[in-house]
Amino acid sequence: MNHERCLYLGLDTSAYTTSLAVVDRSEKLICDSRLPLAVEEGSLGLRQSEAVFSHLKNFPQLWEGREKTLAGSRVVAVAASTRPRPLSGSYMPVFKVSEAFGLFLAQTMGLKFLPSSHQEGHIIAGLWSAGLEQGRYLSVHLSGGTTEIIASEEKEPGHLEIRLLGQGSDLNAGQFIDRLGRLMGLGFPAGPQLEELAVLGREGSVILPVAVKGTAISFSGPATGAERALQEGAKKEDVARAVEVCIADSLAAAIANLSPGVTAYDGTLVVGGVAANQFIRSRLAENIGAEKLHFAGSSYASDNAVGLAVQAARVYKD
Repeated sequence: MNHERCLYLGLDTSAYTTSLAVVDRSEKLICDSRLPLAVEEGSLGLRQSEAVFSHLKNFPQLWEGREKTLAGSRVVAVAASTRPRPLSGSYMPVFKVSEAFGLFLAQTMGLKFLPSSHQEGHIIAGLWSAGLEQGRYLSVHLSGGTTEIIASEEKEPGHLEIRLLGQGSDLNAGQFIDRLGRLMGLGFPAGPQLEELAVLGREGSVILPVAVKGTAISFSGPATGAERALQEGAKKEDVARAVEVCIADSLAAAIANLSPGVTAYDGTLVVGGVAANQFIRSRLAENIGAEKLHFAGSSYASDNAVGLAVQAARVYKD
């Protein structure tokens, strides 16, 4: 019997983080390395050209010393995010970096190569970290670049079928947070600092509108309302809490407007950087019910390559 350890690599280059992960055949995490992209204070992110350059600098640092991780093992495959979503025409320059590095590794080391998407990586990282079985899930993807409600099904290991059910119509949830975070003097991305600030806030002191029409979610109006509240002297802590309430209640309203067929799913999974917010998690559980509600592990909600490594293991497990 061959007891050689098989390893699977994942690579992701988002607008926020350069990520590399390695899992073994049993999907045990061997390596999870991430480097955030440096953003100038007061900025709301990087231009794509700047982000691409940062990824090119970061990847050699992430790979340095990995020969020790791989020693005595057989690397089977590498999966890389090559686009934001698994949709025709989905494209962002930053993902060409993970694609190029992934192809280079595959061609140099004789590996199988799996082109995937940033969104699939998030969903599979969520399924894996929540310990969920293969099945059909209502997936909610919340981040700086995405606010989407998705029907996702893993019919075959590692192969996701995705259907869009609802989405943001203007600002995404993460953009809403970052826009207010800049006004409050927080760093970028502002999510973790806003969450700390909101703990000190009084719920109900500032109330922002829930702007949901069907399954379309708008955060531009609530953002304007939050800006106005700050200008009128509302405490930052109270506005921060109001932002969290607005995001959670908007999602719950959109989910409530879905067709009754969603009850056929095995559960609801919430992924993406905004999903790490503990208040939003608890508020969603109150609004839509904790039964069959699952969240990506806090460490795996934000951008990472773990889901891609797991996906490679599932697709190419021999």
